[in-house]
Amino acid sequence: MLSICAVLSPATGFSQKAPKVQTEIDTTSIKIGEQIKYKITVEVDSTDIVHFPEGQTFSPLESVEALLTDTTKNKNRLTLQRIYALTQFDSGTYTIPPQRIAINEQPFFTDSFNIKVADVAVDTTKQKMFDIKPLIQVERSNAELWKTLLWIVLGLAIIGGLIYWFFLRKKPLTEEEKEALLPPYDRALLELKRLENSKYLIQDDYKKYYSELTAIVRSYLEEDVHISALESTTAELITKLEMLIDSGELKLEEETIRQFQKILQTADLVKFARSKPPTSVAEQDRKLVEDIVVKTHDALPEPTEEELLLNEEYLEELARKKQRKRIYWAAAIFAGVLVLGSGFSLAFFGVKQVRDTVFGYPTKELLEGEWVSSSYGYPPIELETPDVLVRQEIELPPETEELIKEMQTFTYGSYVGIFSVATNSVTYKEQNDPNFEGAITAVLGNFESLGVRNITTKQEEFTTKSGVQGLRTYGAGSLKTPGNNKSKRAKYNILSFGGKGFMQQVIITWEDGDDYAEQIVNRILNTLDVKTQV
Repeated sequence: MLSICAVLSPATGFSQKAPKVQTEIDTTSIKIGEQIKYKITVEVDSTDIVHFPEGQTFSPLESVEALLTDTTKNKNRLTLQRIYALTQFDSGTYTIPPQRIAINEQPFFTDSFNIKVADVAVDTTKQKMFDIKPLIQVERSNAELWKTLLWIVLGLAIIGGLIYWFFLRKKPLTEEEKEALLPPYDRALLELKRLENSKYLIQDDYKKYYSELTAIVRSYLEEDVHISALESTTAELITKLEMLIDSGELKLEEETIRQFQKILQTADLVKFARSKPPTSVAEQDRKLVEDIVVKTHDALPEPTEEELLLNEEYLEELARKKQRKRIYWAAAIFAGVLVLGSGFSLAFFGVKQVRDTVFGYPTKELLEGEWVSSSYGYPPIELETPDVLVRQEIELPPETEELIKEMQTFTYGSYVGIFSVATNSVTYKEQNDPNFEGAITAVLGNFESLGVRNITTKQEEFTTKSGVQGLRTYGAGSLKTPGNNKSKRAKYNILSFGGKGFMQQVIITWEDGDDYAEQIVNRILNTLDVKTQV
């Protein structure tokens, strides 16, 4: 984004003077890390719009900060001034390129400046030089693991809460459910009371009135007296009641049976012959039915203790069945969610991704873990890796010690494992060019000694993120798996850099076809950088 300085106050006239742009720096020579004050001064009319440079436009120098624009007004002219703090962390001679200032969308360019950046002198006679401290093993951060576990627990808690709320918790009963749990006698009286308060008779709907009246009494007789009353005709029902009276199981008077028969016959005429009795008769019939229900209930023998226990056991078994039904529904829904979620995951992410996420895969865990950015050896090799590389003590043959002053090696994993990365930093006793071919041949020979066969080799130029040129040697080979005769394909990258008196190498190996390892390698190569000054 560009900084815009616009003057909003009105002007009394218009100046015809051309804009003026001036630049200056406070010094042309600094030490590494020191700052240069780069000042741009612009003189314009009060109605002009000025855009100053923003961002890293001073490359190869780095812009540390840009101070706020200072504005001075003189009649209809404005003087705008902005100061930039610039620095550089490598020694050498650099040129600050011309900067573009836009005034009313017209470009104006500043002059360029030559800057000299000097090394910081170190007196080694007073300050003794020490070797780089060894790497310290640290515990791997569990932040990502805890985050994953938290999401899993949260998801399970939500699913569990929904299952409990809809299926396992004891919901408050509705009025209909409460009424259904009443004993047949109490429920019949309640329904008769509700029929009394209905508007059927006011609306001349005698058919519904008598239909409900007979349904109430028939349901009661079926539940409490245990006879099939709902499907019986009037004659059949009266016959069944008379048989119970004759056997002594039901103690009702003949007058009560006669009244009940008359009510049933009236109901049949209303329902099937469209008869319409007087309202007073309909009301009287409801009272008689209520009286019949009461008398029938009183005429029934008291339930025995065995019957009460059986009834209690029946209710408990009924409650258990309802509970089991809720659990089955909850399990079915959970299984359905699990199956649907698994199916969606398999369709969207693929079988391999889901399998590796659920059961784990070493290189996937490396890829998604917390990476380490560090510098290894001298001359330093900078790169990001899934884990810290560990320093290795290497014993050099006597003939090699005559040529090499020092070699520092850092590794992770094994060349014959699923993934490995190693760095070598070598300094020679003489200022000779590095022997890349010899070093690459030695690495390939090491591969063969570990059992890698049929090694293919290709080479191409490689450029680090800072622009350092190197050589990339890559290819593949076959390796027998320990414990069986099966072989697997392995791939490798050997990246070589160097100059007078030193050489740097990065060696990466991984299994062919491992997509996670391929992503790891690409990320390492994108972050790789080397210093080419000893």
